[in-house]
Amino acid sequence: MEKIVQLTNVTKYYGRGNMVTKALDGISFAVGEGEFTAIMGASGSGKSTLLNVIATIDRVSSGDICIRGKHLPQMKEKDLAVFRREELGFIFQDYNLLDTLTIEENIVLPLNLKRQSFVKTKKELERVAQALGVVDQLAKFPWELSGGQRQRAACARALITNPALVLADEPTGALDSKNSKLLMQSFAMMNEKLHSTILMVTHDAIVGSYAERVLFLKDGKIFSELNRGERTRQEYYRAIVSNTIALGGESDVF
Repeated sequence: MEKIVQLTNVTKYYGRGNMVTKALDGISFAVGEGEFTAIMGASGSGKSTLLNVIATIDRVSSGDICIRGKHLPQMKEKDLAVFRREELGFIFQDYNLLDTLTIEENIVLPLNLKRQSFVKTKKELERVAQALGVVDQLAKFPWELSGGQRQRAACARALITNPALVLADEPTGALDSKNSKLLMQSFAMMNEKLHSTILMVTHDAIVGSYAERVLFLKDGKIFSELNRGERTRQEYYRAIVSNTIALGGESDVF
């Protein structure tokens, strides 16, 4: 399996002088192509900071992040902006859909910004809309859709550029349990049918159980790692809960 993401001794400090906080402390791990990885940990564990440095929203203090052969700490800001647009897909907790655009217009927006041809844009739209079950919603506006439908549309927008990596930050945070389950089924479909490489931050053990692998963070370090392997999802969920308890952090485990 080809490594899409490689982190090597990534460290991140915030503050200055006597008020310095080490948010990430020498983190190293890799994500293979088509892998679905979750990052879990209590508040303050460093999981959001980790996602931000991988997303090029923030810079590392030391260490290296390599995504599809590009070493992010060595890249200039203008090159990072292009890289972010072409190689990364983002799925946010609050959807980030534009209310003045239809669902179709929201989904194809990244391709329009790249000045993609009409024919290729329509082809990619059909691919992601069918895969995520939003074909019947394309002519509607975000405010006409349920939370789950809006989030699936956001997933389609994240995937339409065929990014190297999809980053999801607490994607179910604004959804009820029913729509959370539907969304995570969509994530599983993205991963299995479209072979999307996904890195997701969550505090929810149920959500984490949809990933193939979970990395547990504590005090800016990788505390433990759990792979699903041959477990059923229920067995995997229980193992995640056990690891969360061992971590000493908070998680939605009941």
